[in-house]
Amino acid sequence: MSDPLAERARHIGLLLMDCDGVLTEGFIHLLPDGTELKSFNSQDGHGLKLARRAGIRTGVITGRHSPALEQRARETGIEFLCQATSDKAQALTELLTAHAIPRQAVAFIGDDLPDVPVMQQVGLAIAVANAVLEVKQAAHYVTTRTGGRGAVREAIELILKAQGKWNAEFLFLA
Repeated sequence: MSDPLAERARHIGLLLMDCDGVLTEGFIHLLPDGTELKSFNSQDGHGLKLARRAGIRTGVITGRHSPALEQRARETGIEFLCQATSDKAQALTELLTAHAIPRQAVAFIGDDLPDVPVMQQVGLAIAVANAVLEVKQAAHYVTTRTGGRGAVREAIELILKAQGKWNAEFLFLA
């Protein structure tokens, strides 16, 4: 990990992310009755629990509303859910103001164009491996794993390692 990247990651206290294309592979399955199905990665889920245990708060800023995401947030301890937002940068500003969180202490993981304005305002901008070019260009770090296939876990590991929290004593607590 490069020194500037590690320095950015050391200051992170809040990890935010998009949902579709980051926590999921980006597929949206709609059943005839309007029910939505999403698939989430178990390693990402465990990573979110590790982040919480390490004192890193987590949240999602997404343009869609999803009961499946709400359930996943409960399961993994995601604290902040900003759903059905047409202006992700405004949602970020409102969240940070309401909770007195400095922008330098925030990481955001994105994959598509609506994520770029948020990425430009945080301390650590992360793009998933299969993100569009403009998102990768806005990122401080591009994961090797794709959205919905462990990219969130990879980002959490990067942050925890930079903060000296990725060790056997922490990882294997009962």
